[in-house]
Amino acid sequence: MKRFGTSLGLAALLLMLMTSAACAEEIIVSAAASLTNAMTMVKQKFEATHPGVKVTTNFASSGALLKQMEQGAPVDVFCSADQKTMNDAVAKGLIDTATRRDFVKNAVLLVVPADSKLGLKGEKDLTGASVKRVALGNPDTVPAGRYTKEFLTTAGLWDGLKPKFVYGENVRQVLDYVVRGEVDAGFVFATDAFQAGMKVHVIKEAEIKTPPLYPAAVTKAAAKKPAAKAFVDYLLGPDGQTTLRTFGFMKP
Repeated sequence: MKRFGTSLGLAALLLMLMTSAACAEEIIVSAAASLTNAMTMVKQKFEATHPGVKVTTNFASSGALLKQMEQGAPVDVFCSADQKTMNDAVAKGLIDTATRRDFVKNAVLLVVPADSKLGLKGEKDLTGASVKRVALGNPDTVPAGRYTKEFLTTAGLWDGLKPKFVYGENVRQVLDYVVRGEVDAGFVFATDAFQAGMKVHVIKEAEIKTPPLYPAAVTKAAAKKPAAKAFVDYLLGPDGQTTLRTFGFMKP
């Protein structure tokens, strides 16, 4: 009888674990590459305060993430590094517009490798013969690259600098180019420069008419998932905002 009772106890435990796993809600958050470090920490803290919810994160350029959603990739929450990409997602019917909210602000910086000896002072110095390669995100898919193009076009430098451009698939790749000294200068988000610390030297902030505001929204496919909306709410809440500021992001 004792062995029989033990077997029943194990069976009950297994059933409880299986039921708990079945009841757990999983959400997939696709977020811009510049959010990698911050969102990884947000995910951990969100899961700690929302038992039974598992968050899976997916990072890439905002444009690449949009393409993934168009092709049917499962996404519950989309966090873009710019308004245009989110607007495109809305236009394609992928977003629950009632849940869309701006949750952080960023800035674009001109940076050089920490050991640079070029003595650059601003964007006009990029035209000098000593500057051979300038890294930026592909403007077609990377918001930081789009902001950079706007800045350099306004300054009348875009066309002249084109032969020097080295395009990155996302802003983190651009940062890596600068850190490794593979380019003479690059344009990255302030939060990326913050993460790089002493590995890069900041020359100046790019003056941009449209501020880099990051929107987040629940996808239409996840409109009935309470955890998806809860995650967006968490980003705007005091805990989420404190974590994001720790990584250099500013309030929207």
